[in-house]
Formats: sequence, C-alpha cells, structure tokens
Amino acid sequence: MEYSVSKLARLSGVSARTLRYYDEIGLLKPKRVNSSGYRIYGAREVDLLQQILFYREMDLSLDEIKQIIYAADFDVASALEEHLLQLSRKKARLEALIDTVSDSLQALKGEKMMTDQEKFEAFKKEMIDENEAKYGAEIREKYGEKTINQSNEKFGNMTESQFQEFQALGETLNGKLAVATAEGNPKGALAQEVCALHQEWLTIAWPKGHYSSEKHFNLSLMYVHDERFKDYYEKVAPGAAEFLHEALKIYTGMGE
Repeated sequence: MEYSVSKLARLSGVSARTLRYYDEIGLLKPKRVNSSGYRIYGAREVDLLQQILFYREMDLSLDEIKQIIYAADFDVASALEEHLLQLSRKKARLEALIDTVSDSLQALKGEKMMTDQEKFEAFKKEMIDENEAKYGAEIREKYGEKTINQSNEKFGNMTESQFQEFQALGETLNGKLAVATAEGNPKGALAQEVCALHQEWLTIAWPKGHYSSEKHFNLSLMYVHDERFKDYYEKVAPGAAEFLHEALKIYTGMGE
C-alpha cells in the first residue's frame, strides 16, 4: 500500500511538516514523487519511519538514527529484537519506580513500614540496568562475570548515605573535569585532582581490592576508543574523554 504525506501523517501520528523535514535532511525519502509533485511512501518507508520513532523514544538524535538505519549491515528484524529488549528493560525500570512511589505513599500514610534503603533500591537498580544495557557485554568481557556481579551487588547494597555520596561525588567530579578540560593542562593540579576523584568514584562501586593503576588506565582507553563510553564524558565537556585519558596517563604512571 502507498501513502501520501497526509495519509502517512494520519497513520503514524507524525506531522506532515515533520515528514517533509525528514525528506529534506535525507532521513526518510519518499518512494517516489508523482506527476503532481506529491511525495508517495511505500512499505519500506513505513517500516523505516517505525524504526525512526523507536530510536527517537531512546533519545537518539536524528543524525544518529540516520547513520544507524542506512548502515550497510542494518537489519530490521535485528533492530526490532533490540527494541524489544530495550523497551522490556525500560518497562521493568518504570514498574520498579512505580512500586517505590506506591510504597512511599503508603509509608507516608502510616500504612506500611519502609526502610531508608528500600526508598532508593529502584534508583540503584535503574542505574545498574542502564549500565548493563549500554556496556554490560564489554565490561564483562574485560573484567569477568564475577567482578561485575560483585560490583553490581555492592552498588545495590549501598545505604542511602552511600548512594547520595556516590551521586554527589559524580557531580563534583564532572564539574571539575569540565573546568580542567577548558584549562587544557592534563598535568595541572586540577586535572590530577580530577583523577583522584575519579579513582574514589570508581572504588565506591568496584569490588574491594579490584582497583589498580593499570585497570584505571585501561578503563580510560575505553573512554576514547568506544563511542558509547566516550559519549558520557563528551556530554560533560567537548574533549573531556580524551583529556581525562591524558590526565590518567600521568596519574597512573601508565603513559608512554
């Protein structure tokens, strides 16, 4: 079946203006343009639009989506399987948060008891699940199943104060990293302070005794060579991933 812009807009819920914009930027070109100049979309375009909407739900940019769906190895069936996995994880996280809100309301009304640790379990689980979804395969291959399971267990068992300390430390670390990156001196006092904070941040979640300078430095290699890891620090400040890597060369003594 074929659709005009207006019909595809009604079918998908995407505005006609947005469909025209997707055409302009090469994200979703019509199957053809008829003799009257109207865009006509076919089955392939309908499937691609569905993929675009799925990826938008995952907060990917239009440029990122375009690179994915037009990659030579892109496969719709594999993409749908990945969407199902990601959405199932998202559903589980939302259900956990809903349960926490419900339990908190009951506790507030005096209808049930709720420990301080229980108040934060859903948030900690969400962070663990997100980390597993993004980096699980790589970090398990690099550090082993036992180490990652121990790390997840340690993180999940954090008390309220420990969890808040971890979050506050991460915010402090990223704030100072942004300033140090702007200064541009990986040997400077602020850059090396950032490295020390980064070590402290890691050891809160890592299993006891797991830390070493070599492991710290090797982790920084992943920050610059794996786009998913790199993206986290690039959101802190442009160039932050590479800067942290250079600073850690000095801090860990592992540089060339």
